[in-house]
Amino acid sequence: MTRFHHPAVPIVLAAVLIDTIGFGIVLPVLPGLVVHLGHVGLAEATRIAGYMLVAYAGAQFFAGPVLGNLGDRFGRRPVLLLSMLAFATDYAFMAAAPTVGWLFVGRLVAGIAGAVYVPANAVLADVTPPEKRGATFSLMGAAFGLGFILGPAIGGLLAGFGTRAPFIAAAAIAAANALWIAIWLPETFPPERRRKFDWRQAHVLGAFKPLLHAGGAAPLLLAALLWQIGHTVYPATWAFWAELALHWNAAMIGASLAASGLAMAIAQAFITGRAIARFGEARTLTIGMIVGGSSFLAYVFVTQGWMVFPIIAFSALQGFVYPSMNALLSRMTDAEHQGALQGGMSSINSIAAIVGPVATTQALAFGAEHGEPGGGFLLAALLVFSALLIVLLRVLPRLKPGAAPLPETA
Repeated sequence: MTRFHHPAVPIVLAAVLIDTIGFGIVLPVLPGLVVHLGHVGLAEATRIAGYMLVAYAGAQFFAGPVLGNLGDRFGRRPVLLLSMLAFATDYAFMAAAPTVGWLFVGRLVAGIAGAVYVPANAVLADVTPPEKRGATFSLMGAAFGLGFILGPAIGGLLAGFGTRAPFIAAAAIAAANALWIAIWLPETFPPERRRKFDWRQAHVLGAFKPLLHAGGAAPLLLAALLWQIGHTVYPATWAFWAELALHWNAAMIGASLAASGLAMAIAQAFITGRAIARFGEARTLTIGMIVGGSSFLAYVFVTQGWMVFPIIAFSALQGFVYPSMNALLSRMTDAEHQGALQGGMSSINSIAAIVGPVATTQALAFGAEHGEPGGGFLLAALLVFSALLIVLLRVLPRLKPGAAPLPETA
């Protein structure tokens, strides 16, 4: 008997962990690799990397419903196995990519395989009683957070062996996990519950339907979208900004990303819950947005490497935003549309993952070409402060005594 309630749980968590490590492990070496293969300067490489992230997010967005429906038709195990094999093949392919065009192909394949969250969530739902799913799904978030700490750190260390080394390592880890899935993962979705694959249900248009039921939560959903777009500045531009503004190497970039992930994990584990309990969701959301916008603005004025780490520690409090926002949204949406609300939030995150990298990398590249590499962070700060303004003017007044009551939730 393991500490997990079902043998499928640790295998699925490992798949998510590897997915996140695979994404983060390449970030420290990405600037050098794009510059080398594209024969371009660092500013232009930033634009190219932004388009690569859009390719990844777009492929993941469209593949998600397809993989989910394939899991309902053929079971969870074969879908997870194929996704992990695709990861292993993709990273091996990218390790040998001769041109930037091949990197784009690799990111498309990784995006499709990266929709592994859909069947992974389905496995956890299959094997977990409804009353325990919240705790089990929190393990998924922990695996994601750990992966984002380990990925960049490992990538920075492996960069000493060349820009291709992190891709080779990611391929080996994914192949090992595929073997684990093939040998030990039990099928959690019995044949009698499966249904025929239907393309009418495997498309993304349905993902936007929940937004029609947002009701009084619409202003906060708009603020959430602006926040999420601004927040993509980290994965989209950090490595390029660090090299342009601070002339950091891959090891320092990886260390800074790992430090950021660690600071966020500590804040989530020890501070966020206590802050919400003491100050309430509305005030905690406001504090988090102020911290987030101020942190982005602070990066614009960074001139020396040591200045980054105090900002990283301070910016960890922006982790207040997402849980506070989710709590407020659930209160502002009636009981019948709670599921629709979460679907709408998923759609918002997907839109931000597609729009954000283009916007922030273009801003960084434009600023760098004019001697100001902080352009991406300046745009992010403007987006976050715009979201804060919506919260202050349209959301908080509804929560004050004497305001119209929020819908009752069950």
